[in-house]
Amino acid sequence: MYSYEERIRAIKFYINCGYNAAYTVRKLGYPDVTQLPRWYKEYINNNDVHKKRIKWLKYSDKEKCIAVDYYFEHGRNALQTVKALGYPSRPLLMKWVKELYPEEEIHCKSFKSPVRCSYEEQVQAVMESCKGNLKISQIAEIYGVTAPTVSIWRKKLLGEGRTPKMADPSTDDKSIEQLLREKAELEAKVKRLESDVYKLQLERDVLEKAGEILKKEKGINLDKLTNREKVFLIDALRNKYKLKDLLPVLKLSKSSYCYQAQCIKSEDKYKDLRLKIKGIFEKNKARYGYRRIHCSLKNEGVIVSEKIVRRIMTEEQLLVKITKRRKYNSYKGEISPEVENVINRDFFADHPNEKWLTDITEFHIPAGKVYLSPIIDCFDGMAVSWTIGTSPNAELANSMLRKAIDTLKSTEHPLIHSDRGCHYRWPEWLGLVDSASLTRSMSKKGCSPDNSACEGFFGRLKNEMFYNRNWNHVSIDSFISELDEYMHWYNEDRIKMVLGGMSPLQYRHSLGIAT
Repeated sequence: MYSYEERIRAIKFYINCGYNAAYTVRKLGYPDVTQLPRWYKEYINNNDVHKKRIKWLKYSDKEKCIAVDYYFEHGRNALQTVKALGYPSRPLLMKWVKELYPEEEIHCKSFKSPVRCSYEEQVQAVMESCKGNLKISQIAEIYGVTAPTVSIWRKKLLGEGRTPKMADPSTDDKSIEQLLREKAELEAKVKRLESDVYKLQLERDVLEKAGEILKKEKGINLDKLTNREKVFLIDALRNKYKLKDLLPVLKLSKSSYCYQAQCIKSEDKYKDLRLKIKGIFEKNKARYGYRRIHCSLKNEGVIVSEKIVRRIMTEEQLLVKITKRRKYNSYKGEISPEVENVINRDFFADHPNEKWLTDITEFHIPAGKVYLSPIIDCFDGMAVSWTIGTSPNAELANSMLRKAIDTLKSTEHPLIHSDRGCHYRWPEWLGLVDSASLTRSMSKKGCSPDNSACEGFFGRLKNEMFYNRNWNHVSIDSFISELDEYMHWYNEDRIKMVLGGMSPLQYRHSLGIAT
């Protein structure tokens, strides 16, 4: 490694400086404090230093030729040659190439020239490693050094390990206090960066868990989550983060967390109530909302808040399905003199058989079309009479009116209100009205609000009985039978909130009105 002249020079300097090996090495820059005394001892014993030493060759000429030939035959790749043959080293291989083929140009270098980074660059590299965004190998590639070099900078600058602090020419004149102050500032900055990275990682994990566990969309606002949902998120992340770090991110107090966690672990105290609500909902064929179910529970003697009923129905997905469809229109033009709108949207009545409403609605099923013509009493919403048929003809409306007139007492002459449909303007209808001394009233042309109470009855009927059901393979007769069954259920069993949670028939019985 060192030439004969360099060794002699080192030995003479060593003797002249009083046999001080450390001083000699510091001044000359070579060799080391253990190697120099061995040189001196050899020089005293043999009066020479390796001058007449015979150096034995490690590789034969044949092995040299094999290695060089392989190098040229396989793309002049020194690393591939060394790996394939198992010898020699890359620098030695390139030396053999130069010896055997001096005329060939060598396009590769065995070693990189050393890269020297300034103190500021070293500090910046250490800060990048503390952030954790890049690996040490990536940082080393950016600054053109090896990964161990970056690790050494980190150890020396941050005081990690037992390696002495890095010596830098620009800090020779700085005092120890200033260096310690800079070190403390750098450590504080590193801690702040680590804290920021930790918080960002925590927020990212919370949002990811919200999408994974709660099935929330990306960009969900954490403030809109319920406390119960926040507890599920916290429990899912407790194995990675501390509770005191998770609570501020989700804006949840510890007392609220403990309360919700206890509620989740405790047994469902509404277990029996859930079964009752499901039973009432299914018994009425998914037609009751939370208000009517609450009223039904109250009639059974079960005292519970409306909010609890609504919450349980939401949790159990007991929802009344509603669909809006185009209604049947029976208007055929003006075929008789205009009739005044006597009712004038006042659908309140003090007594039964005071104000009647009528109209015709259509049901379209795969088997055909069915039409319903009822008379609704404004007193309590009871269907006084109704007819069902497959054609919206005059007989459908007339037979309904005959049934309704038969229920009247001799002193009762109600007001009957309808739209401007042709069924209510034909001579036979007019004759029935006159014979029973009924007062006619008609809505304005194309103005459905003038008969909104009857339209509302049709809407409730179709939402509860017709829409959102599959009527395939249902015959006309079966549908008519089911529709007639609903009309009886509507009068006798279906409760109305405006009637104090009673059906129209029950309400009349409670008032002592004979039906």
